[in-house]
Amino acid sequence: MRGRVVAKPLAWRRLIIVLVFVAGLVTVFALGLDRYLSIDTLRQHREALRAWVETSGVLAALIFMAVYIVTVALSLPGATVLSIAGGFLFGAVWGTVVVVISATLGGTVLFVIAKTTFGDALRDRAGAWLRTLEAGFREHALSYLIVLRLVPLFPFFVVNLVPAFLGVPLSTFVLGTFVGIIPGSFVYTSVGAGLGSLFDAGETFSVTGVLTPQIVTALVGLAMLALVPVVYKKLMTRRRERAQALKPPVS
Repeated sequence: MRGRVVAKPLAWRRLIIVLVFVAGLVTVFALGLDRYLSIDTLRQHREALRAWVETSGVLAALIFMAVYIVTVALSLPGATVLSIAGGFLFGAVWGTVVVVISATLGGTVLFVIAKTTFGDALRDRAGAWLRTLEAGFREHALSYLIVLRLVPLFPFFVVNLVPAFLGVPLSTFVLGTFVGIIPGSFVYTSVGAGLGSLFDAGETFSVTGVLTPQIVTALVGLAMLALVPVVYKKLMTRRRERAQALKPPVS
């Protein structure tokens, strides 16, 4: 029929995704579930939580992973506490495995939501500056993403969103996230594994004190290693351009 406007299915799917995301956030804050993501909760319920892990085994790990994935996917403040809780409940090694997988899956969910709902629209409306930034980022996307994951300068959810807006492929995002968060996750789970002794001693604990200058220096060092391929490629490109410029013209 003439004059009839037909809604695009893709636009409706985007709207549904956004509504589900918002509904999840409203539910969490309306029920006050976010207040349970704290070190005090671990301190108050540590015996019950450890007993639950011992009796439930794999089921406990799966439930923990589900909570972690939802927390990251909704960008709730609490992923750091959950990383420490992973070490507290499952130990440093298995805690790291659980945390890395959960954080990667949760980040991927948010990445896909951002890319499918806002990424294309943002690029269509943005000017040449975004396309230039996108081209530069995508050329070395894996190295840049690993660096952003290693260096604790930006919130986790920001590093989930920016690659989506810059057109980073899903496979690159998953690999860069998985590899890049391993060192930091191990730091937090190792702290969590020793949290019980602090509780027994009645000492206070601060999440902000986990990243000591020594640990930050080590993470920055790893980030510099991740940039080696980028630097090498740029040097080789300049070398080829210089050699090309020095070639005598063909008569």
